[in-house]
Parts: sequence; C-alpha cells; structure tokens
Amino acid sequence: QIQLVESGGGLVQAGDSLRLSCLVSGRTFGGYVMGWFRQTTGKEREFVAAIFWTGGNEFYGDSVKGRFTISKDIAKNTVYLQMNSLKPEDTGLYFCASRRDGNIPNPRGYKHWGLGTQVTVSS
Repeated sequence: QIQLVESGGGLVQAGDSLRLSCLVSGRTFGGYVMGWFRQTTGKEREFVAAIFWTGGNEFYGDSVKGRFTISKDIAKNTVYLQMNSLKPEDTGLYFCASRRDGNIPNPRGYKHWGLGTQVTVSS
C-alpha cells in the first residue's frame, strides 16, 4: 500500500551537512505522521524527527535538536531530513517510517518502513 525509499546518505566529516530524502509511493492519509529513526550496531532504534503529513508540527529527539530539520513537499511525495553540524555519534542507518497519530517517538507504532540509508560521520 505504502512504500518508503530513503536516499541521500554518505560519508562526511564532522561539521558537514547532509540532506536525506524519503520518497513515498502509494496512497497517503492526511492524519499520518512521517518520522525518521536511526540505528547503530548494538543500540536500540532511536527517534530522530517527525512531522505531520498535512500539518506543520515538528518533533525532534533531544540529541538532534537545533541541528536537524525535518520538512516535506507533498506535491513531490517527499519528506526531507536536513542534517547540519554532523557529529561522529550521528553515524547510523537512517530509516524513514510512517504511522497514524499516536506516541510519535515510539518506533513500535510505525506501520511502514524503508530499508534505510547509511550515514557515516568521520572525526
């Protein structure tokens, strides 16, 4: 029904910027939340950011506040994650996900997931 495909990851140095994209295919719903999560080997999947598909409210994990910005372009069926001032601890596999409104930071509530795009930040 809904497919999510992430892109834009890569290898950068600390202090650099990257913009990730999530292309949404299939039908979408006005009440859906689009989120970004990341995961590093040996750690739990971590909430990064989220935004309502048809609203302007934004949510961020504490570790990325002030550095990352989530945005969307409904006409292009795309959600973006602008990542600035990258740190080595931002390294991980970044996933795009979607859910109906609920407990936004909890990954268990997200119904659809992409396969991820790798972000590696060197010191």
